[in-house]
Amino acid sequence: MKKLLLLDIDGTLLDTNKRLPDSAKSALEKARANGHDLAIATGRAPFMFKRLAAELEVDSFISFNGQYVVHSGQPIHKGAIDKQLLKDVSRFAELRDHPIVYMDEARMVSTIDFHPHISESIKSLKIGFTHPPEEQDFYLNSPVYQALVFCAREEEPAYHESFPDLDFVRWHRVSCDILPAGGSKAEGIKKLIKATGHALEDTIAFGDGLNDVQMMDLAGYSVVMGNGHEEVKKKADYITDHVDEHGLAKAFTHLGLI
Repeated sequence: MKKLLLLDIDGTLLDTNKRLPDSAKSALEKARANGHDLAIATGRAPFMFKRLAAELEVDSFISFNGQYVVHSGQPIHKGAIDKQLLKDVSRFAELRDHPIVYMDEARMVSTIDFHPHISESIKSLKIGFTHPPEEQDFYLNSPVYQALVFCAREEEPAYHESFPDLDFVRWHRVSCDILPAGGSKAEGIKKLIKATGHALEDTIAFGDGLNDVQMMDLAGYSVVMGNGHEEVKKKADYITDHVDEHGLAKAFTHLGLI
């Protein structure tokens, strides 16, 4: 039976050095040759994984944790964050000296010209730069599909309490994703399978991070990497090896995809 394979990027497709293992690339090519379909499901913006998608010949993806969905190269869902909410959370963050980064599908900008927390966390993504340019009013003139707030873990609860219409998902020691409440990779999957025609039970999700929890709950079968967060592992139908130990390829073999 043909499956739709939903692949997280960081810690799943890419190893801890942000490289695509040869074993993973080979496994994807073999799975496609066996008739399975591939889609990326990530919290990243499209411009952050354009080269990877081209290398893997993947033209369907869920990005921004479900806010921007593309099928066969064409956008089928664009869920921008409400501008008033962005204004309110930006003001809230400014009063606490917490910078914010706004993103559309093509670029990211910052509310400040430099902040070490922005540099530290963006550097970890290895996307070719470490600090986006300053453009405080970006959200007024462009759709923002995801934002980032830069704060310590102990400062995060204030955001949850003050903004029930937004979700804050920590992805780094000093940074959280900002999404519309209820937004997730799972919601993006629902939209994608309507376009692809796959049944939900024929989807297999591969991931490792907290932003993969809802995807693991929804997919027909869930695979968590050995390097995955313990909370995510609780959702797994199968836990494979660490991403640095060919975990993705081993999972494909275990499931009979290759």
